[in-house]
Amino acid sequence: MRIIFSNILAIYRRELQGYFASPLAYTIAGVFWLLAGFFFINLLNAYNLGSLQADTTGNTTPLDVPYLFLQAFLGVLSSVALFLLPILSMGLYAEERKRGTLELLATSPVTNWAVALAKLLAVVTFFATMVLPLLVYEAIVFGATTPPMNWNVILLGHLGLLLLAAAVLSLGMFISSLTDSTILAAVFTFGLVLFLWIVELVGQRLGGPIGNALSHLSLLKHFNNLTQGIVDSSSLVLFASYIVLGLFLTAQSVDAFRFQRS
Repeated sequence: MRIIFSNILAIYRRELQGYFASPLAYTIAGVFWLLAGFFFINLLNAYNLGSLQADTTGNTTPLDVPYLFLQAFLGVLSSVALFLLPILSMGLYAEERKRGTLELLATSPVTNWAVALAKLLAVVTFFATMVLPLLVYEAIVFGATTPPMNWNVILLGHLGLLLLAAAVLSLGMFISSLTDSTILAAVFTFGLVLFLWIVELVGQRLGGPIGNALSHLSLLKHFNNLTQGIVDSSSLVLFASYIVLGLFLTAQSVDAFRFQRS
């Protein structure tokens, strides 16, 4: 067990160092921060217009503006991540195939599960470093609200964003293990994630048990639960299931590659 953890840690460090030395990774981070900052300012201006809204009777209804702003901002971040995460995951194994090093990984003493887990942890860590700076100016804004914003809701919403990213990256890693083309890996990952994003709409149209089952698979539905401050065990289980499924399929894909070469 100790050897396995040492191997995971070694691969994790190598992969993480690769991200911080990659121009593409910095480009992705720069685009993410640029779009996040743009939407943050625009949403801040929009929600700063007032905290009261007149209803149909002419009375005013108080609104929890910071909470609404947080939900809107996290929704924007998740949409931006939908486009950027497939680019982060596309080279996890496709580059190994292209360079011819996947066979070395497949036949090494390190288990395929350990390699896949280390790669996933590294890319999720890099995404977390992209999200952390956003918390700084969120803290500045929410620190000035009266009454103070509940930080449990803020942290739970960002946890939901990280779980969403981990699920997408895990599935993208599996797709990356199937091809040596990073472009194809990114396109197919985007298509799969887009389907899991809108599958709730498909389920609502179908209705019945099948429709309910499809709706439960929706990434957006369970992400929204967490951004609303709802600690729903079914949402946590669903994200964990996607993560484990991606790891399992990746390990099986690498195993199949090894048998093809043997």
